[in-house]
Amino acid sequence: MASAFHEVTPFLVILILIATLGPLQFGFHLAELNAPEDVITCQKKSISALQQLASLVITKSSSSDDVVDCIPMSRSDFAAISAVFTVGGLLGALTSGPFTSARGRKLPMQLTAAFYLLGSIVETSAGSVPTMIIGRFLTGVGAGASTVIVPLYISEVAPPTQRGFFGAFTQISINVGILFTQTLGFFLSYGSAWRWIMGTGVIIALAQSLGLALLPESPAWTASAKGDVTHARRVLQRIRGRVSNIDEEVESWGQGASKPTSEEEALLVSNESTSADASGLLTPSAGAQHSPRVHLGFLQVLRDPLTRPAIIAVVGIMFAQQLCGINSIIMYSVSLLKDLLPISSALLTIVISILNLGVTMAASPLPDRFGRKTCLLISIMGQGTSSLALALAIHFDVKILSAIAVLFFVAFFAVGLGPVPFIMASELVGPEAVGATQSWALGASYVATFLVAYLFPIVNAALNDAFGGAGWVYFVFAGFALLWAAFVSGRVPETRGRKDADEVWGRTRRVD
Repeated sequence: MASAFHEVTPFLVILILIATLGPLQFGFHLAELNAPEDVITCQKKSISALQQLASLVITKSSSSDDVVDCIPMSRSDFAAISAVFTVGGLLGALTSGPFTSARGRKLPMQLTAAFYLLGSIVETSAGSVPTMIIGRFLTGVGAGASTVIVPLYISEVAPPTQRGFFGAFTQISINVGILFTQTLGFFLSYGSAWRWIMGTGVIIALAQSLGLALLPESPAWTASAKGDVTHARRVLQRIRGRVSNIDEEVESWGQGASKPTSEEEALLVSNESTSADASGLLTPSAGAQHSPRVHLGFLQVLRDPLTRPAIIAVVGIMFAQQLCGINSIIMYSVSLLKDLLPISSALLTIVISILNLGVTMAASPLPDRFGRKTCLLISIMGQGTSSLALALAIHFDVKILSAIAVLFFVAFFAVGLGPVPFIMASELVGPEAVGATQSWALGASYVATFLVAYLFPIVNAALNDAFGGAGWVYFVFAGFALLWAAFVSGRVPETRGRKDADEVWGRTRRVD
């Protein structure tokens, strides 16, 4: 492990931590309404098991006449507030791919921070349902865009041999955000203290905005889109460290930029390709520019026979991620397990989130060790087996088996279907198509998430009424697992150890 991480520099670690504040906020806002729902909707004054301890930290949080303790609303109003986050996420995912292809990775990430900041401010101060809907929509746009842009940036700054490991940081940060907001909800679900949960989103967005000022633009995008290989090479060398050999990575950009043959040539190239501006900063000159690569749009990648198989693969993987049933566990585990363990519902969701985070972190080296496709298949079949066990346990009222099956369900998700889909788009296509492909992937993810979240209770009730008993819907998820395992086996190539998309698909490399 130590030898494998010799290319990991402190600067790279800082870049990853700052970039993943975007997905962290996705998880944060996704789960922010979970614990304080009854307090926000005026159903209860408090559901905090530790209100007295929280009161020592947040004193007189509801004493001001200007602060509304709760927002009266119906269940349909709350459903609209919850669902609009997904609508914003879909919009952010679909529009951010082409935008990040045209304008780079850094500027779009800064815009997501602005959406998070504005949305969090609106949510924190909301006194009505429409205002809360606006805030949730804005944070949803930031979340959708973040889950498109950040995996691309990570894949382009991480060492090629460690992209699977660092790619898992997207899912890890999402889980951290979920765990963080659920923990806050456990303490602050009373009175108007729930607004501190929303206000914490403001603090995280401000930290992200400040941190992004330190991030350089993606070297791969700078070389392929702007044609500025010299500047891109300098940035990559800083990320990898002064003694690292970056020749192979530079060649993978497809710009014909290899390392100068001698120190004298390197110095000559450096002198010719940079010029000092009035502030003394070095900027690339015209001689350092190469022809930028034409980027494919959202519909172009679907029409192009070279990228269409990748679109089918990533959309299928994202649908598999959701249709194997993970959100039925994340969103409805409380009702499934509330009679099994002598702890509160809020604490139970924290336990499940800790398990999800822990297994995701422990399994993060596996895609680089065993391959992306292998991890996906292990995850799908594990979830399918867990679904079958859960269906039988619920149907025959074996409570302890239900609890064990849920825990294994979450653990198997974290092995493959959780982290791997976020890194596949950047490995299945070239730089000219990666933005649009990631938009297809995350757009499919949001559509599938909405389908599961909306249809699960309806289908579950319909099957239970039709066949009697309970748990029948998990037989459906087990069947889906078989179908998606067949899909991954037949339509998703292995990307581990492949230098570029042409090698992944076994074709002759195109010359631009």
